[in-house]
Amino acid sequence: MASKECRDCGEVKPATEFWKRKASPDGLALYCRECFGRRNAASYRGGQEKLGKKTRPYRRYSAVPEGMKYCPQCREVKPLKAFGRNRATKSGLAAYCRPCHTATMAEIKQRTHGSERNYLLKLRYGITEQEVAQMAARQGGLCAICLSGAAKHVDHDHKTGKVRGLLCFSCNGALGQFGDDPRRMRAAAAYLERHAKGFQREPADEESFRTLLLWGFGADRLTPRMIARHGLSPRDVIRLVLQRGDECPLCLSAPAAHVDHCHETGAVRGLLCPECNSGMGQLRDDPVTLRRAADYLEEHGSGGATTTRHVPNATPDIGDTGDRPFACSDGSLSPLSRPVLSFRPVSSSRLKGRPGGRRRRSPR
Repeated sequence: MASKECRDCGEVKPATEFWKRKASPDGLALYCRECFGRRNAASYRGGQEKLGKKTRPYRRYSAVPEGMKYCPQCREVKPLKAFGRNRATKSGLAAYCRPCHTATMAEIKQRTHGSERNYLLKLRYGITEQEVAQMAARQGGLCAICLSGAAKHVDHDHKTGKVRGLLCFSCNGALGQFGDDPRRMRAAAAYLERHAKGFQREPADEESFRTLLLWGFGADRLTPRMIARHGLSPRDVIRLVLQRGDECPLCLSAPAAHVDHCHETGAVRGLLCPECNSGMGQLRDDPVTLRRAADYLEEHGSGGATTTRHVPNATPDIGDTGDRPFACSDGSLSPLSRPVLSFRPVSSSRLKGRPGGRRRRSPR
């Protein structure tokens, strides 16, 4: 039988629109699937109503078009992209659409934990909102490091998970930039005091300059932003590297790829890695605040998260020993005191216009 008439709606529909029924002569149900669903739903809801229970209105699941999904919370059919992901379900999508899911989760957190902040504090740090309020009261509502910002952010040890105190946004971010390392913060304080006058733009040793420029050293450090913002030339960049070293003088592990300068006077102080440069800026380039942050970490048992290596006592300082590159404090040129320089050969196109470089011939 290719088609059949439904007893309820009176429409002639294909046989595939009917359920199978052995008791019928044709082996098909008396009603189409849509009418059978309505009958079944009416019977179920009538029984629930007698028991005093409320039920949702009947909805036929197969009526949802392909590429769409029904949200039982707002009772709307929406595109699949309106639903978040959930690997626990067969479809891989969440039961509620994104707005309904957000509202439902916020309601659950409010009902169960009192507020969303209290829920997050318990989840991340294992403390309650009341305990945070007590900590803020003990600190006078001020950051434990700068003693000026509002104590709104919970600071914790990323290794042990132990809560250390409440900080402002800048100080909390600065600790992360310095890797919770007190040594780096004390080195940053000494660095600021040592280079308070800024970088002296003196002529570099010509022979060393030509050698470094020939090998392409410093080319990856010079960017249009450096030129526009700090007024640095290729010679100034190489001079900075010769005077300050190729590695960040604070962490002694990352390459010094960012120009550090005083935000009040604009004087260039040296080259630092992005993390140390950002950390000093978040602590307002204040040596006192940097040392106070180091004391704060040591007081709470944080010994540092970065790995440093031995650096010889003799450090290059051209400002004290003249224009001799890699010179030590006593004027000698000990190879142990040289900063690590990452020389790399470059192609002839990068040497165009440089001393000793070859020019490419134009195509004929």
